[in-house]
Amino acid sequence: MQLPQEIIRRKRDGYALGGTELREFAQGIAQETVSEAQIAAFAMAVCWRGMDAAECVALTLAMRDSGSVLRWDDAGLPGPVLDKHSTGGIGDTVSLMLGPVLAACGGFVPMLSGRGLGHTGGTLDKLEALPGYRAVATPEQLRRVVREAGVAIVGAGAALAPADRRFYAVRDVTATVESVPLITASILSKKLAAGLGTLVLDVKFGNGAFMQQMPQARELAHSLVETGCGAGLPTEALLTDMGQALAPAAGNALEVQVALDYLRGVARPARLHGVVMALGAVALRQAGLARDEADARARLLRSLDSGAAAERFARMVAGLGGPADVLQHPGLPQATIVRDVACEGAGWIGDVDARALGMAVVALGGGRRDSRDAIDPSVGLSALLPIGTRVERGVPLARVHARTEDQAAQAIAAVRGACRLSDSEPAAAPLIAEHITRNPS
Repeated sequence: MQLPQEIIRRKRDGYALGGTELREFAQGIAQETVSEAQIAAFAMAVCWRGMDAAECVALTLAMRDSGSVLRWDDAGLPGPVLDKHSTGGIGDTVSLMLGPVLAACGGFVPMLSGRGLGHTGGTLDKLEALPGYRAVATPEQLRRVVREAGVAIVGAGAALAPADRRFYAVRDVTATVESVPLITASILSKKLAAGLGTLVLDVKFGNGAFMQQMPQARELAHSLVETGCGAGLPTEALLTDMGQALAPAAGNALEVQVALDYLRGVARPARLHGVVMALGAVALRQAGLARDEADARARLLRSLDSGAAAERFARMVAGLGGPADVLQHPGLPQATIVRDVACEGAGWIGDVDARALGMAVVALGGGRRDSRDAIDPSVGLSALLPIGTRVERGVPLARVHARTEDQAAQAIAAVRGACRLSDSEPAAAPLIAEHITRNPS
């Protein structure tokens, strides 16, 4: 067994690491025989030297194997096990709708999700706005809810890919989060631990995304697809625009309400619906649940319009401790102060700083500045207008939900600063920029 410092030294000096070395290091992270200083040194060496494709696969598998790996072949499921993952953004509520939609189309979706990071919202934080919802489940609870509802959206828990949790905590405070190989291994180790049969990825670009520039987002998407496929998990990715909020709301309870309205057919905002349908079509085709894209889209719409997807969501929520009648009485918390953001000019909304909107939600108390911060699920922004909307003076650009008048005033100023008016109608940016599959070998 090699000493951790020797593995670090080899990566620092530019050598490719083998599977045995990476397994030993990942096990050491999980078992705490590798120190935080050594984790930090290794992460910085990877940032500096990078990893080739084989190393990235080996690191991903090593982190997967640092804990339990779910198996579904003994669960008697009458359909494929599949999932999606998003790199995150503002108003990205897609998981809350797409998971139930895929379940209603015959799939089984053990969706291991995360919490908010920086200016981006977290799926688990959103669902915890529902009273009683248990976002952390044991593997046994996850298996039960997936069998009964077809979908369970929960955190990875202590048993699945434990090396990733400790590794990420160190990366977060050592300026090594942005490393593409480390992002890839972090995301895919948890997905592989869930025992998936196929995976579709939503990799965002734009000012509200983690990877703001298209070339960087494309690099990450290719790394994820090649590594996922190399690790035995059929993986495809879509590059999607996060140059503005995806949903017309940002904030935990407000985004859950958007999802409920979407599933019940009350309102299906165009950009949000476009991403749900695009990812869903890839997922159904990948998993053999649809012949082609046209067939997949028809199946997705039937699951929505029939109420089957909404019913799956309700089963999931009840199975994880949330309201038994969530579709009628979700019990979502409401902010004490609600104020419209009146437009101070006239023209078209020509540009939106989505990251600034996300930071406005954090300032309201709807996100974390520190991992120990508590979240107020009631606060945020709603009725956000999309780019290309014609507005007149005094028309609301958005609605602020706040705890205090001072916070509301600050958020109003932030929204006004984030929405820039134009004298002419802006050209529409493509919502789905690219579909990335594995390069032929």
